[in-house]
Amino acid sequence: MSKNTINPPRGMRDILPSEMRLRYAALTTIINTYEKFGFTQIETPAVENLNILSKDTESENTKLVFTILKRGEEIDKAMQANDVTALTDLGLRYDLTVPLARYYASNRATLPGVFKSIQIGPVWRAERPQKGRYRQFYQCDIDILGSNSIYSELELITASSNALLSLGLKNFIIRMNDRRILSAIIKYCRFAEEYTQRILIILDKIEKIGIQGIREELNNAELDADKIEVLLDLITTQTNITPEQSLQQLKQQIEQYLDANIINELDLLIKQINAHSGAQYSCVFDFTLVRGMGYYTGPVFEISYKDYPFSIAGGGRYDNMINQLIGNAVPACGISLGFERIIVILNEEQILTSTKLETIALIVDSMADQENVMTMANNLWNTKKNISIYKREKNFTKQLNDLLLKGINQYMTIDNNGILSEIKEISLKASEKKVNFLSTS
Repeated sequence: MSKNTINPPRGMRDILPSEMRLRYAALTTIINTYEKFGFTQIETPAVENLNILSKDTESENTKLVFTILKRGEEIDKAMQANDVTALTDLGLRYDLTVPLARYYASNRATLPGVFKSIQIGPVWRAERPQKGRYRQFYQCDIDILGSNSIYSELELITASSNALLSLGLKNFIIRMNDRRILSAIIKYCRFAEEYTQRILIILDKIEKIGIQGIREELNNAELDADKIEVLLDLITTQTNITPEQSLQQLKQQIEQYLDANIINELDLLIKQINAHSGAQYSCVFDFTLVRGMGYYTGPVFEISYKDYPFSIAGGGRYDNMINQLIGNAVPACGISLGFERIIVILNEEQILTSTKLETIALIVDSMADQENVMTMANNLWNTKKNISIYKREKNFTKQLNDLLLKGINQYMTIDNNGILSEIKEISLKASEKKVNFLSTS
């Protein structure tokens, strides 16, 4: 059997026990924090109708859906008709927001007027794997449906910031913008509205390709050269001043294309977040922040940590999504923690080290009475100790060394006479193997 056969599919991975303990501890911390803010857990299917997943036509992620072939007679009919578009009707969810909108549309009669949800689970995207990014990965979302108040954004960001702090992550930066500001910038530069999404996708790459790269991509998009220069001048003047100055200067430049209250509310939101951060994190305005999803309609935000080349959370307001399903406008906003990326950081920086399972190895001599061993083990389990039973091996030194490699550093023995020893420390010099959490196969 080849190595490729026994390895996980490309972009997928197996998770070993040491990381599972870390993941469980992190998830528990996140859920406990969110519940303190009044959010409640829900669950949606991994498989969604393809027409639901493809609603967001402006998002790049709709191109990355793992589709599922029809079954039985349906696939036979599609094949006979040589109709490729009729081969699939379902797909794996690529995020948790689109399924949430469908969930709310389906169950709204039984849900409260303002619904605050926690949704945690795997999602799938057919994209190129890279550090902290897989084709199957977990997301941790909280959303508030039914409220158009700016307090919803404040609560989402505060709850998520508290979750990150509880995990041991500090000094992260929350970057904020508003899709309506971005639309006003497009109008200020005199671009036709039909080019908005194309320009925003290019602008979203500025951290990776710089202003010269932005210039090249805008030129390649065959946009008007004079209008491109207006946008590039705006970018230059904005990036050479502080975030606070940036927001106020932008307000003056695009005021005729935007309701002033939008910038005032965003300014107030940023100030409130910073006022309650306890200097453990900060929030800044970033007019180049776009967020890739086409469904955002208002404030958008991302959280970055130190110099890691990826964000660890992101979200925004998406007031039109549920309207597309039920024909009634329902305001909504949410934020998603990049769980896999957070696990990368927790592992690399050795945060949450208390997640090691404090298990005691109960090592039993070969002639020990089995019934007596189980009685002793049950007594130990009843005292809330984590006990794992092992038969004593001939090479006892190697056995203890192997236990260390598993993360077990204590043991007890039961000899052939049924005598239980005291707890002993394993003091051999065995270095614990590190699990590579970053493998993308």
